[in-house]
Amino acid sequence: MADDRDLLPSEQPVQLLDASGRPVDDPDLPFPDNGRLLAAYTALVVGRRVNDQAGALVRQGRLAVYPSSHGQEACQVAASLVLGENDWLFPTYRDTVAVITRGVDPVEVLTLLKGDWHAGYDPYAHRVAPQATPLATQLLHAVGVAHAARLRGEDTVVMALCGDGATSEGDFHEALNFAAVLKAPVVFFIQNNEYAISVPLARQTAAPSLAHKGIGYGVNGERVDGNDTPAVLAVLERAVGAARSGGGPQLVEAHTYRMQAHTNADDDTRYRSSDEVDPWVSRDPLVRLEALLKRKRVLTRARREEITGRAEAVAAAMREGISRDTDPHPSELFAHLYAEPTPQLREQAAVLADELSRESD
Repeated sequence: MADDRDLLPSEQPVQLLDASGRPVDDPDLPFPDNGRLLAAYTALVVGRRVNDQAGALVRQGRLAVYPSSHGQEACQVAASLVLGENDWLFPTYRDTVAVITRGVDPVEVLTLLKGDWHAGYDPYAHRVAPQATPLATQLLHAVGVAHAARLRGEDTVVMALCGDGATSEGDFHEALNFAAVLKAPVVFFIQNNEYAISVPLARQTAAPSLAHKGIGYGVNGERVDGNDTPAVLAVLERAVGAARSGGGPQLVEAHTYRMQAHTNADDDTRYRSSDEVDPWVSRDPLVRLEALLKRKRVLTRARREEITGRAEAVAAAMREGISRDTDPHPSELFAHLYAEPTPQLREQAAVLADELSRESD
């Protein structure tokens, strides 16, 4: 049985960069190398452009809705970059940038939010589960996948993403309990952006931090500055390593902030003021990492232009792909419901086929 004190998170969120992008020494945590940081910066620039482009597509009527992760991109990219090829990512509806960083085509990711006839991407192609809109339901699924991989002797870790609002759901607590008892190799990664839609964190929990919730289940907890890209990378890599080596589930809380409204359908001015939002602008993860890379002379003007060009190419592909209209055939209603259609579905499909043939006559 683990010592209770070993399960407790640090008193303050782990930090490797200050607000201006200067390194902060942490003897217990190795600083990511320049190659790792540059890969993260590239993903951040692409992710920010994806968020902006998706917002524009909503205003154009091409997407029905989009929950932006603007300001949270450090959490998004780090969650994917620390995973190996055989690991799994279980995202929420706000984790589009994480899914794209994992290698999924942005157009396929956004197909669901377009309201098209299917969910967009094949979960097995990149080991990315479907984006979950119901809060915390995917966490139990993540534990199941991790436990099954462990039983098969596979070297697999599952990264299960959720927000602060999800920690108020029963599924969150059930998932932590199951994972701890089964010693499942899962990293529960909470992106604490201070709001569950319009409900502030103070009205969701009385715990010292969300990372403290792990101790009741025997799960290691840690806190990290979610807008500090090097710190998020380092903390998540440590958590993934612990889970992979048999240390059981890990719980990481990233302290970040939702800079924009919950979705385009939300008016955030009804529950928070600009005085609350403005201080977070200076903590922008993209600005902080860029300042560090410039100081280290890793980010040259040519390289920055190359990365910006790559982000623009992604945005252009999004515009083209999402703006392309589809013309699904009515029979496709029955195409992907079951591997083996039920008798009722066969009967309904036959009725539809008969009606369609009569119309064509």
